[in-house]
Amino acid sequence: PCPLCFPQYGLVFDAGSTHTALYIYRWPADKENGTGIIFQVEACTVSGPGISSYADNPAGAGASLKPCLDKAMKIVPAEQQRETPTYLGATAGMRLLREQNSTKAEQVLAEVAKAIGEYPVDFRGARVLTGNEEGSFGWITVNYLLETLVKRSFTGEWTHPPAEDVVGALDLGGASTQITFLPGTTIGDTSTRALLRLYGTNYSIYTHSYLCYGQKQALKMLMASLHQGSPSPQQISHPCYPRGYQENITMAELYDSPCVHAPSAPSPAQVLTVMGTGDPEACSSTIQKLFNFSCGANRTCGFNGVYQPPVRGQFFAFSGLYHSLHFLNLTGGPSLSLVNATIEQFCNSSWEKVQKEFPTMNRTQLRDACAASSYTLTLLLKGYKFNHTTWLNIHFVRQVANVDVGWTLGYMLNLTNMIPSETPQRVMGLQRSNWIAATVLLAVMLILIFCLLTVICLQKNSFGYERL
Repeated sequence: PCPLCFPQYGLVFDAGSTHTALYIYRWPADKENGTGIIFQVEACTVSGPGISSYADNPAGAGASLKPCLDKAMKIVPAEQQRETPTYLGATAGMRLLREQNSTKAEQVLAEVAKAIGEYPVDFRGARVLTGNEEGSFGWITVNYLLETLVKRSFTGEWTHPPAEDVVGALDLGGASTQITFLPGTTIGDTSTRALLRLYGTNYSIYTHSYLCYGQKQALKMLMASLHQGSPSPQQISHPCYPRGYQENITMAELYDSPCVHAPSAPSPAQVLTVMGTGDPEACSSTIQKLFNFSCGANRTCGFNGVYQPPVRGQFFAFSGLYHSLHFLNLTGGPSLSLVNATIEQFCNSSWEKVQKEFPTMNRTQLRDACAASSYTLTLLLKGYKFNHTTWLNIHFVRQVANVDVGWTLGYMLNLTNMIPSETPQRVMGLQRSNWIAATVLLAVMLILIFCLLTVICLQKNSFGYERL
């Protein structure tokens, strides 16, 4: 590699519905358009909620990013900061805010752009990703890191791994969930298709994002449906909360999201008492009511009538899907029956028992753990139609090759044109000079061996001649 070339950096803010994170990437300056040489230097979590929560205080959204930007300025050398591409992508939290109030959404984006613009970086904009983009970029990230799109052979040739090596991506955020994969058939609905040309190969991938079916919003919908089905208007029995757990919430808190439809006239100040009953069966059946699983005639679908071809191949599941099962130690590839049994056992526990078992876990996470893991299972099995066999094709991961899996790396690779649409030329430079050196060395060694053998033969002949 060239001794005077400094490594390059890229910054991407993932502005999710529940929180924001800044990812700092680094790669060699002479990076061939290849794979696997991008490092994640740092993932800085912005304190406080997601930027969509700042609808009534947009300046606060901008200010919240500064500590992570300050950290980035300590990592990226000063002389390279101005060449560092910097992006902010917002996902389903901002998609929901835009539906509720587009003016407020624009104000929040303007303030975060203004805050980033005060730093000496090559800022390339703050925008809200569509659900299809979020799914596609997550798919690009995981396949790029696994080197399933293009691989460099040890001779420096670029090869395309077989299509069956390409993996699907499953993502679960706070406000939406995405499924993206290469189907075995042509895609029957163009709204769920993304066409990508990467390294000289065309990919027609299936992708869909379900808004409101991210974990946080789904649990809100669950609570609202329990409230609306409750015999007492002031009380909610929650089968997914541990037995003996109790809390008060207001109507305003319960119905503060466009994903949750309020009954005719809720009085916002009214206080509701929520009591956990720890009943796994009731928990599971209540969660299933959040989905419409019927597909209509001659149509394969996921849920809510959305077209989806049958799942195919290996899948990597990340973000909330990983976290909801990792907590119960279920991400190492156990059978579906073990997963079911473990979740059922946990969901049967009392509040006192789970607090003793998980003393370090924060109260909200512990309260939601049964609901979250049951929701994950329902989404994958009943929603995306995985079964006992295909369950074993799902790999739950947080990182691949020490890089967090999510849409941010794919987004940066795409916007900086680091993944070319055509196959790169045969690798020149270092690899080629190595091969030339090796070939020369081999030739020299062969000549030396030949000379040595000649000398030995001549000596033998002269000994025989002397003896004679």
